[in-house]
Amino acid sequence: MKIALLGYGKMGKAIEAIADERGHTVVVTIDDEDDWMDKIDDLHECDMAVEFSTPATVVGNIMRCFDLDLPVVVGTTGWYDQLESVVHDCEQRGKSLFVASNFSIGMNIVFDLNRRLAQLMNGREEYTVNITETHHVHKLDAPSGTAIALANDIVEELDRKDDWCLVRKGVKVGRDEVPIVSVREGEVPGIHEVVYDSDIDRITLCHEAKSRRGLALGAVLAAEFLEGRKGYYTMTDLLKR
Repeated sequence: MKIALLGYGKMGKAIEAIADERGHTVVVTIDDEDDWMDKIDDLHECDMAVEFSTPATVVGNIMRCFDLDLPVVVGTTGWYDQLESVVHDCEQRGKSLFVASNFSIGMNIVFDLNRRLAQLMNGREEYTVNITETHHVHKLDAPSGTAIALANDIVEELDRKDDWCLVRKGVKVGRDEVPIVSVREGEVPGIHEVVYDSDIDRITLCHEAKSRRGLALGAVLAAEFLEGRKGYYTMTDLLKR
């Protein structure tokens, strides 16, 4: 498979290494507007695009892939307020799109555990719940897409919660909100922790990525899954096949 990498930072380089190990070739890397213009012929040779850019550029990159009839795997977060319209466009135009807030297989197992734990905690009002996510200082969005996905699943399962909120100094957290604390420090690949706390005990569900390798592998597996398919897919589709 010939791959275009949209965003060639540390994550892009990790994806390139995994792609090479699995017999694929990164034909072109795109990092700015000039690259789109200068490398258009290389893009026409590609079978797949993998998008890890920025929240500000991701939607435009997706639309350009659609215009090129290039399937695209998207790992950038911080743009999900536009996801519904992008998915609609994908389906109306018969394009190919794979979106995940986190490509780690282990993290997606934790997603399932998080939903089950929330189901068990429904009605257990003696427990409060909160989420803490920690990432490297280069991450532009907060909270992380993974933390939002965890929070949304908790909201779905806990009758006493209606929404999530990012904890900010001076802003009060509502009783019906799941608070998310975002920490940016060093080069941390990603830590997500869900905590249920009561007067008598504390239950913690935690996933810590040791490197970007697990995320990169998941992104390449998603690209392999998407090849030859039309429509919109997520990690749920990949893991259930």
